[in-house]
Amino acid sequence: MKTLLIQIDPGNEQVLKDIEAGKYRDFYLLYRRKSTDDVDNQQNSLSYQKTELIRLCLKDNLRVAPVSLKGFCVDGMVTERHSAFKTNSEITLTKSGQVQSAIERPKFQRLMYFLSKELFKGVVFLSPDRSSRNSRDEMVLRDLMDKGVDVRYVTTKYDKSSAGELHKDIDGMFAKHRSRDTREKVTFTFRNLREKGVVTHRAPAGYLNPGDMYKKPIDPVRGPIVTKMFELCATGEWSLSALARWANAEGMTMPPMRRRKTAEEKAAEEDDEDMIQIEPTCRPLDANDVDRIILNRFYEGFTKGNDGEWIRSISHEPLVSSELAEKARRALGGKRTSKHYCKHLPMPYRGIFYCSLCGRVYTPYLQKGHVYMGARCLEHCVNPRRNVPASLFEEKVGELITRLTFSNGELADIDTRTQSDITGIERKRQQALEHNDRRKRKVREDLSYLRENRISLLKAGVYTPESYVEAETQLNTELSSLQREERDADASAHEVIVEIIKLSELLKDAYLHYRFANSVEKEQIMRTIFSELRYSGDRLEYQCKNGFRSLQNRFFQFGDPTGNRTRINGLKSRRPNR
Repeated sequence: MKTLLIQIDPGNEQVLKDIEAGKYRDFYLLYRRKSTDDVDNQQNSLSYQKTELIRLCLKDNLRVAPVSLKGFCVDGMVTERHSAFKTNSEITLTKSGQVQSAIERPKFQRLMYFLSKELFKGVVFLSPDRSSRNSRDEMVLRDLMDKGVDVRYVTTKYDKSSAGELHKDIDGMFAKHRSRDTREKVTFTFRNLREKGVVTHRAPAGYLNPGDMYKKPIDPVRGPIVTKMFELCATGEWSLSALARWANAEGMTMPPMRRRKTAEEKAAEEDDEDMIQIEPTCRPLDANDVDRIILNRFYEGFTKGNDGEWIRSISHEPLVSSELAEKARRALGGKRTSKHYCKHLPMPYRGIFYCSLCGRVYTPYLQKGHVYMGARCLEHCVNPRRNVPASLFEEKVGELITRLTFSNGELADIDTRTQSDITGIERKRQQALEHNDRRKRKVREDLSYLRENRISLLKAGVYTPESYVEAETQLNTELSSLQREERDADASAHEVIVEIIKLSELLKDAYLHYRFANSVEKEQIMRTIFSELRYSGDRLEYQCKNGFRSLQNRFFQFGDPTGNRTRINGLKSRRPNR
């Protein structure tokens, strides 16, 4: 026999105690089930089942259990809206040889539990297909009947004989066949419709859903806005969030939808028989909605076929052309920043300062007329200064620039170092020129020998006319390349000298310009000098750009292999990676 894996909801504790104490062992429970809310199928409606179940109890003088358990039954009547055909595919085989599987219907599962403990005398169903339409649930029910549980049906009665068992087997077989046959017919019908281009699903925003699969008209309110969204996206100037804000400002909303019913609402609905009405609501668009709209080819007049391919639809008209949709998708695939904002705050220092512990960026914001820098650090970050006035950062950077600016003694040392650098560069250049000159001399000698002995080389068969021309061309090409390298060496040396002089002149007045600059100009100076500024606690860590790293490196002691960073009165210099 199958082991039941269920969890009993305590609900009303006193009622559970009465049931487990055997108070209702001589009473019956009534079970009614409906898979759909099809009003045309009155034969299996809940109200019809209730009338027939009570009529059988009065006829056979069956005592219905006067028990009400929240989430299970009301006055002995168990009501459930659930399919009896689907089963859970998970099966567990225990070491003791028991086969365990889950029953998909929650109330039917609890009913089987109570009957397996013999806490009720039996249960009454309208017909076999109301109790089960799959072999697993039917097996559990038959095991209980073999144990002596009284299971009755309104529409039929089974004798306790081989003929009665055969009758029961045939009814169970036809119940399962009916479910399979219905499923196949529905699947076949929908496949034929999709093959013809009929939209068998709900149309997205921009179209109406009047309940007819053959007619999906354009929404007169949302349709034009969706078309305009494609046109704006195709320009490449709009981000997803900006398009969502624009559409919401134009009055665009997603189609009205009802939220899902909670488990408590479903249970209350089944017990009271009255449908709980949930009003549909419209929500505004977000960036994900815009992304789905732009990527959906439904708006070009297509629908999904049986194999997932896009085919021409006969149920709706396109809102945009395929050319416009493809252009919008290409623009959407590029990484870009939107040029359209509802609110633009022209505040400086965006993306310059970072938390040195977790790497989160400090973002400017206004607070009581002053600019502050705030960082949304990670949960584990121990940075105590996550909100800092922008003036503090400006002061810290100003101190850093004054320390990077050379003193008179350092300027004299720079002049000496510059001359030595130029001397070194010139020495390397001279060595390169000498090597280049030797190579050119060798190539010229080979060319001269080749031209002077051309006839003898050809007569001796050392070269063919074609190979001779090829060798001469190769030597001329090599000579031109060596001459070009020599010119480039002259230009490189000149450029190095100019850059060194320019850097020395620029930083003489760097702090003076920074001190009297406004916030925007200070940001430009920061971005020119520094490639990285990280802050935490009261320490500012920095790294200069390539052109200024010679200024940063002078803080390191020569010959110190472990000195990766040096702190200077609250300022940290990060040694550049080699």
